Amino acid sequence: MLNNVKVVLVGTSHSGNIGSAARAMKVMGLNNMVLVAPGCEVDGQAIALAAGASDIALNATVVETLEDAVKDCALVVGSSARSRTLEWPMLEPRECGEKCAAEGQQSQVAIVFGRERTGLTNDELQLCHYHVCIPANPEYSSLNLAMAVQTIAYEIRVAFLEQQKQNFVPQAEGEYPRHEELEMFFEHLEKVMIDTQFISADQPNKVMSKLRRLFNRARPEQQELNTLRGVLTAVEKKMGSR
Repeated sequence: MLNNVKVVLVGTSHSGNIGSAARAMKVMGLNNMVLVAPGCEVDGQAIALAAGASDIALNATVVETLEDAVKDCALVVGSSARSRTLEWPMLEPRECGEKCAAEGQQSQVAIVFGRERTGLTNDELQLCHYHVCIPANPEYSSLNLAMAVQTIAYEIRVAFLEQQKQNFVPQAEGEYPRHEELEMFFEHLEKVMIDTQFISADQPNKVMSKLRRLFNRARPEQQELNTLRGVLTAVEKKMGSR
């Protein structure tokens, strides 16, 4: 299960943070690191701060966009402070660990961490099914990147060990679509809504943002998503026959 957990670092600007995050991961049994458009290289400082976990940093997958990093993942959780402007399903770290451990039994999952100074953008956060917020001291909530990775990685390991202790057998659940397939559905949905003039082609974002939140909260299974795509296709055929 632990091999199915991706730790995705977006726009990391200091190489030492990559090394420290690798160390935090390896201590908890995670080894799958993905770097999205890093602003630095895995250099000597990264290797030094990895302290024996340099293999994780050196073998990290490097991609250009967050979409590329999570396209094969059935569950994507973004690390975020609680936002008043972007309402999204929130998880506590313990809930996040349990959900990753459960879904990681049968599919790839990703935990996404943003830039050291600015975190994740709203567009990046909207690519996540859930957000996780670490309930730090409100009077001093300054967590560095490696601390955040360590906290969430610890919760995933605790949940994993609890599964092992209870001889966990995952319940039969429907297969969830990969992130890439979900994005194709959103593109199809937007196209049909524009074609039916439900939304304006030059201002689709407000409605699409709400619908993304709706479907991410609902977590449609693969068959359910196929049904929704079928409905959209039927609407297109009906429009074309007029």
